[in-house]
Amino acid sequence: MTRNEFIDTLQRALAGNLNSSSVNENIRYYQDYIDVQIRLGQSEEEVIASLGDPRLLAKTITEAGKLEGCSGYQEYDEVYEEGYEEKERSGFGGKSYHMPGWLLGLIVAVILIFVIGIVGSVLSVLLPIIIPLLCVVLLVRFLRSR
Repeated sequence: MTRNEFIDTLQRALAGNLNSSSVNENIRYYQDYIDVQIRLGQSEEEVIASLGDPRLLAKTITEAGKLEGCSGYQEYDEVYEEGYEEKERSGFGGKSYHMPGWLLGLIVAVILIFVIGIVGSVLSVLLPIIIPLLCVVLLVRFLRSR
């Protein structure tokens, strides 16, 4: 199936179940999605195959809209190569960014390694001073207590 056949089939399947603005938003989303995946190196055929049957996809979109209690489908505006997804947030007038869990874990691990490195560097500089000083203080206390 070609890109045009996929988009045409999806558009016809959505047209009977959603209003025209929702149909246009979903069509634009899938056109953008296909473009992004092609830029990432997939072939058009691979992208279309990964999306599956457009009629089933239309049914899923329609059902999701019904479950959310809205007449349209709230979709992601763009999918970025870095793995971030932007979704419009009603009432806040901005965008929220959803970070994948593996990326969050990687960032936490890098920060921990950085902090441990700094603490280790500080200790390696201060320990040669602190240990003899501690020995002198303990020796003075021991001699005073006698």
